[in-house]
Amino acid sequence: MKTYTFRDAPLYVFGAPLFQKTGIFHRLPEDVVKQLPPCYTEWIISRRVPGARLCFRTDAQEITLRISYETMSLDLGMSMYAAQGANVFVGPRKEMRYLGVVAPQNYDVREATGTFNKKNADMEDVTIYLPRNEVLTNVEVILPDEARVEAPTPYTHSTPILFYGNSVTEGGCCSKPSLAYTALVSRWLDSDFINFGFSGAANGELAMADHINTIDKSVLVMDYDYNAPDAEHLRRTHAPFFRRIREKNPTLPVIFMSASNVGWCPDDVERREVILETYNAARAAGDENVYFINGADLWRPGDPADCNSDCCHPHDLGMFRTAQVLYPVLDKILNK
Repeated sequence: MKTYTFRDAPLYVFGAPLFQKTGIFHRLPEDVVKQLPPCYTEWIISRRVPGARLCFRTDAQEITLRISYETMSLDLGMSMYAAQGANVFVGPRKEMRYLGVVAPQNYDVREATGTFNKKNADMEDVTIYLPRNEVLTNVEVILPDEARVEAPTPYTHSTPILFYGNSVTEGGCCSKPSLAYTALVSRWLDSDFINFGFSGAANGELAMADHINTIDKSVLVMDYDYNAPDAEHLRRTHAPFFRRIREKNPTLPVIFMSASNVGWCPDDVERREVILETYNAARAAGDENVYFINGADLWRPGDPADCNSDCCHPHDLGMFRTAQVLYPVLDKILNK
């Protein structure tokens, strides 16, 4: 058997731009973290990499995945499959077959191993959605000695969609990382993506906008109003954040999304109006590369109770409905 780590070519990590530039498997560089509130460090959210995918092509029928964790934390809203698990898929991205999940046996261990059989010896893409909640120290792929291994097939849309938002954007609280709305819609589009959802943070910090400006992206989705302490904070930050992005990216398509927890958040209507103000002002100024998605439209009438776990975070159905609404907008932009 031969072993590859996540740092070994021809394996490739998508969705982790800092890793590709520096070899560090974190989301944010230290100089940016120092400009942000302490929660980015205290809650390890700057060091975990939701949405990251380890990809390659192989003709091996048997694939073993071993993950080593630096951290292990309890998430009241998500099981270990969702928070610490990795999802293994095989085949073309729009038609991938699900092989299963790799997750620790309990919270006392810092390693998880799983072996899968893809049931044929065809040369196929393997896509592994890495764990959402933890800082990883190593990821290993173990294959038979005779197996061929190649670089993964490029995405149809190789310049990533960048999602900036909160814990929902990050993937809370669906049942596995591949079911976050960011992962779903990107898979349907065959587009690379970057998940900049920061649980309990993402308050429209200009330092974050400056960092986002350094990253190559095809579209920016702004979905952070859940975490603004109140509508007034959103009013102080939303338009300035967008303007900072627009200064460096004059033609970048930007999608503004409002929260889906309509009816549970006491100032949800006011928050939506704040986001609309940013959108309408941009349109009035002649900006044709802005789009607005009303959070009240993300779920079908009668759906909210069935799409939501805690009056804030969607579970699998809520994520699926969100991706369905977002898909035609992104499809129009990417295939214009």
